[in-house]
Amino acid sequence: MTAEIHVLSAGAIEPGLVAAAEAYQEENGKEVRITWATTPVIERRIASGEKVDVVIATNHAIDGFVREKKVSEKERVAIGRVGIGMVVRDRAPAPDISSVGALKYAVLDADSVVFNRASSGLQVERILGEMGILDRIQAKTVRYGNGPAMMEHLIKGKGKEIGFGAIVEIRMFSDRGLKLAAPLPPELQHYTEYAAAPMIEAPDGGGAKKFTRYLDTPEARGMFAAHGIE
Repeated sequence: MTAEIHVLSAGAIEPGLVAAAEAYQEENGKEVRITWATTPVIERRIASGEKVDVVIATNHAIDGFVREKKVSEKERVAIGRVGIGMVVRDRAPAPDISSVGALKYAVLDADSVVFNRASSGLQVERILGEMGILDRIQAKTVRYGNGPAMMEHLIKGKGKEIGFGAIVEIRMFSDRGLKLAAPLPPELQHYTEYAAAPMIEAPDGGGAKKFTRYLDTPEARGMFAAHGIE
């Protein structure tokens, strides 16, 4: 047994997980240390042999870890899903993206379009490609390795600059000069589902299972829901 539970987690669920971890620590007296990374980075770290207690990533990634016998399918817990929205600076007008046509116009009209290389960014890239405009905006597209780096870029930006990201993550920057313009229109919306699972070779196997089970309690689920994780 170790002095702390080490969690490797995707950042899109950060506010809910932080609240749950703090409540767990208060109830159980054991520290929960969270390392944030994009799901692609989590996959590379686990593939390289890194061992933590609990992994939280997209369902697709957790499926892969189960097949590779890295995490326990029996102890797997569904965390929730996160949608994608458009983000702009507080004082910038929020473009109309209530329909596919409106979204297409907003993207083509923007001075630059920013998104990340994490789960939400990959979906945005797919959506823009299916809309037939990805190639047309390549010259004004800016990609960042993760959501926070993308948000920092937008905070310092100017002109008609728009970004796309996980709605939960966008709301985390509501006091930093950014705002959620709107979620993607329903016909284009994509929800990324996240799950948690203890690693089979977790340094603290008992603690890993206990914390993962806690994430499935009504108390923890309420915290995730309160932060927009459905």
